[in-house]
Amino acid sequence: MEVVIVQDAKAGGELVAQGIADLLRRRPDALLGVATGSTPLPVYRALAARVRAGTADVSRARIAQLDEYVGLPAGHPESYRSVVMRTVLKPLGLSPESFIGPDGSAEDVRAACEAYETALTAAGGVDLQLLGIGTDGHIGFNEPCSSLASRTRIKTLTEQTRADNARFFDGDIEQVPQHVITQGIGTILEARHLVLLATGEGKAEAVAATAEGPVAAVCPASALQLHPHATVVVDEAAASKLKLAGYFRHAYAHKPAWQDL
Repeated sequence: MEVVIVQDAKAGGELVAQGIADLLRRRPDALLGVATGSTPLPVYRALAARVRAGTADVSRARIAQLDEYVGLPAGHPESYRSVVMRTVLKPLGLSPESFIGPDGSAEDVRAACEAYETALTAAGGVDLQLLGIGTDGHIGFNEPCSSLASRTRIKTLTEQTRADNARFFDGDIEQVPQHVITQGIGTILEARHLVLLATGEGKAEAVAATAEGPVAAVCPASALQLHPHATVVVDEAAASKLKLAGYFRHAYAHKPAWQDL
């Protein structure tokens, strides 16, 4: 696992955006897996700035959604489909046709999960999956003790995750849905490159457990240790509990980060 420590969230966003731009130069129709929440926003802003400047071409890129709330009506501003349209597709000038994602408003949610797995396979698989991490170590909505071999499925959110996400629902936890569709950990691990971005002191313990702890279902993100190409990009605050922080800084002082993307 590569662990890259950057100065702050903006620097992390710039690094990841440049990595995506480089990937699209080599593979213009790459399927990019995107995450929602506040952490990846600097990535999307930095990538959009490159598009406007003419230094990145995303015209043939395809976008895949990581997860979705169950039960929100179509077009709800906090459905993850709406968030991806607003924060990723629109700023990058991509059409809805470039997007695939699970249907959280489907009557048969189990069938919607299976349909999304099929769609990812038909698209050739995810080339780069961007991930955030929860304070409890979850990735996507794979809460602690999720199976490390799990596939896209419906999950019940913990109260901690609902509380963390209440800020997107006017601070009211009662408005946060109790169920979600999420790519499973096994599904996530099939992406060719996993990029986990974490910022802020509140993520420090989860980052340390992910990078330095045992591979264990209690910290779902620790499954990234099993992946042949996983990159963890953290700011100084999120790196504050890493025992090997000095080693990681030294390693990337002597070669450019993000090699062999």
